[in-house]
Amino acid sequence: MEIKRDISKEMQESFLDYAMSVIVARALPDARDGLKPVHRRILYGLHDLGLTSQAKLRKSALVVGDVMGKYHPHGDAAIYDTLVRMAQHFSLRYPLVHGQGNFGSIDGDNAAAMRYTECKMERITGELLRDIEKDTVDFADNYDASRKEPMVLPAAIPQLLLNGSLGIAVGMATNIPPHNFHEVMAALRHLIFHPDAEIADLMKWIKGPDFPTGGVMFNVRDITQAYTTGRGSIITRGEAEVISSEKGNRGEQIIITSLPYQTNKAELIVRMADLVHEKKIEGIRDIRDESDKDGLRIAIDLKQDAIAQKVLNALYRHTDLEKPFHVNMIALKDGIQPQTFTLKSLLEEFLRHRFVVVERRTRFDLARTEERIHILEGLKKALDHIEKVIKTIKESEDRPAAHAALIKQFKLSDAQAHAILEMRLATLAGLERKKVEAELKEKRDLAIYLRGILEDKEKMRTLIDEEFALATKIYGDERRTRVVASAVHTVSDEDVVPEKEEVVILTEANYLKRVSPEEFRLQRRGGRGLLGKGLKEEDHIWVFARANTHDDLLFFTDKGKVYQTKMYEIPAGTRTTKGKVAANFLALEQGEQITSIIAVPKSKRAQEGAALLMVTKKGVVKKTALALFGGVRRSGIIAMALDKGDLLRWVRVVSAGDEILMMTRNGQSIRFRESQARAMGRSAHGVRAIRLRSNDEMVDCEIIAKDTKKQLVFTVSEKGFGKKTLLDEFRLQARGGSGIKAMKVTAKTGKLVAAKIVSNASKAEGTDQPVSEGFIAISEKGQAIRSSLTEIPTHGRATQGVRVIRLPADDKLASLVIL
Repeated sequence: MEIKRDISKEMQESFLDYAMSVIVARALPDARDGLKPVHRRILYGLHDLGLTSQAKLRKSALVVGDVMGKYHPHGDAAIYDTLVRMAQHFSLRYPLVHGQGNFGSIDGDNAAAMRYTECKMERITGELLRDIEKDTVDFADNYDASRKEPMVLPAAIPQLLLNGSLGIAVGMATNIPPHNFHEVMAALRHLIFHPDAEIADLMKWIKGPDFPTGGVMFNVRDITQAYTTGRGSIITRGEAEVISSEKGNRGEQIIITSLPYQTNKAELIVRMADLVHEKKIEGIRDIRDESDKDGLRIAIDLKQDAIAQKVLNALYRHTDLEKPFHVNMIALKDGIQPQTFTLKSLLEEFLRHRFVVVERRTRFDLARTEERIHILEGLKKALDHIEKVIKTIKESEDRPAAHAALIKQFKLSDAQAHAILEMRLATLAGLERKKVEAELKEKRDLAIYLRGILEDKEKMRTLIDEEFALATKIYGDERRTRVVASAVHTVSDEDVVPEKEEVVILTEANYLKRVSPEEFRLQRRGGRGLLGKGLKEEDHIWVFARANTHDDLLFFTDKGKVYQTKMYEIPAGTRTTKGKVAANFLALEQGEQITSIIAVPKSKRAQEGAALLMVTKKGVVKKTALALFGGVRRSGIIAMALDKGDLLRWVRVVSAGDEILMMTRNGQSIRFRESQARAMGRSAHGVRAIRLRSNDEMVDCEIIAKDTKKQLVFTVSEKGFGKKTLLDEFRLQARGGSGIKAMKVTAKTGKLVAAKIVSNASKAEGTDQPVSEGFIAISEKGQAIRSSLTEIPTHGRATQGVRVIRLPADDKLASLVIL
């Protein structure tokens, strides 16, 4: 018969039926025994087959087939996969199945086929099935009504908290972490007698989840939130330590001895290797998996110059060596109602189930005890009148007649009369009579005890507490996951990078590298210097700057934009390496050229009145507060608006009271107070600093600090000539003038390249030690010389100086930095 039905209503009802089926019968565990239907059926199937922890191992295929045929009419693969997981020591904190054979690995390897592996129960699994034959739980028909299966297991231990659960249903999911046996049982024992206990009280015992793979867990506040609300995120890490290499002087090693829960070891190692190949993590020389039967061990060999903590930080940041565990404690209440549980409500639900099980078990035991007492009372009555009993039986025609006569004559029940008829002659012996009397007394005492448990809740609490204490003694073990009370603290890269002075080199093609000054050995002035290799053909040194490794670096471009990074984030190189393109870590626009690099120490950024002085190629100057350049975004920000055809070339840090000294390519200079350049916003154009001739342009800008003790100006030219000149020879002028001569520029010297303010002391103040102030001069083709400033003579403004570095005819001095 055809029935018409609205499709939207049919879809709605069918989907809801499907959703509830997934939620109740597949994905979510029961809060009482902590098991999903498939887990429960596998364990009951093992019980059915007699595969207890004392039994011999049997083929997994036998168990899977038996469970599938009797209780779980689904695919054998689903049943076997579940059985395998219950046998994995890295998946369950307390495995429920004892497996022999290949049951998979933490590397994600699959288990062997079920025909090869064998299994039986673990000892702790017996606690979930204990007293199941004593009418402790309800049974229902299996899928074909051919037999009965338990709706829930009697569970003498809180399996859901001990092993946790993971499941995805329709519209909801659960993710309950595993816990330590000692801690959970201690909390339960406290809750039995203190039902008003708060989460904080329970957490005196339960410190947090305890994962089978160990690791470290952070922040008690996050753990408390997860336990209080049933939801939360807890940061977990694998345990790692830095040790000296076992292979001599070849750098340090990072040794990983545990992983966050549910982390695949093989995939983690592959991820680490990929990060090394992609240059996202630098300093790793080799990665090896040295795990064996004694435990997990991943060895990471570091390069000699690598900073171990910095590498470890990167591993935490980019791999699953650190990952959050998202707690979502959803389970079925009474096997039918999905509910989000808190730690306390989950413990209460188990305790409620435990009280029901113990009460039903006690009633069952009392009924059996009373039945036995009834029989023993009949036997005792028969023994007290044994002669009459024997005579009555002898005079009866047959067994039914004897049965009826005994009931009538001695006021016995059917069961008592039957027991007397089954009684052996040996029972008539004196000792056997005493055994009957002793057993009767024992059973009567037991009945009193059992009735006392049922009538007095305090006695039942004590009994359950004693059972928990015994279970703890048998199964309790040490915590594996270490809990750190504070929030996760990653030592910043800056914390582990040594503070030291280095130089950063930028080429005209925007190649950057960070180099130690030690790369440039000390030489006498006038030499040829050290040849710097590695530059691309037709590339030239463009900017040469000094900074501390902890300084912020601001990169100003010819377009008037600024970008920011840390000094230690610039790739380290040597004098002969090419460096890396700045666009790899700075979001430069097409054709944008970095023209100035300025180091900003933290102390300078916080200094009141600190500002940046910007100077363009055409002699325009602008002062902007340094605070406006805090937290420069990756895509950069506008630093200065430029006139058409002008380029931003120099930026310096300036403070109130400082003076400014500017130099031009033709050897002109101007010195004026910083107050003459008023503060402007980032988008302003600036004002004229010096009036330039048509064939001239700006070449350098120096700040004369108000409290400086440096009284000399060191100038160098394109062809390697240089000199020191007394600062006093450069008089103060008004901003915007034509300036005065700073150096005699000739065909021999070439145009002026750079000018720096330096010290005029030959010895450090208060000591006999010579001043360590020196310089590095570098040519466009990378030829460099490092020398002491004491090598450079002092001459007047109008002189050309002495040879600082001897350069080939086709090379020019490009930059100068003072150390």
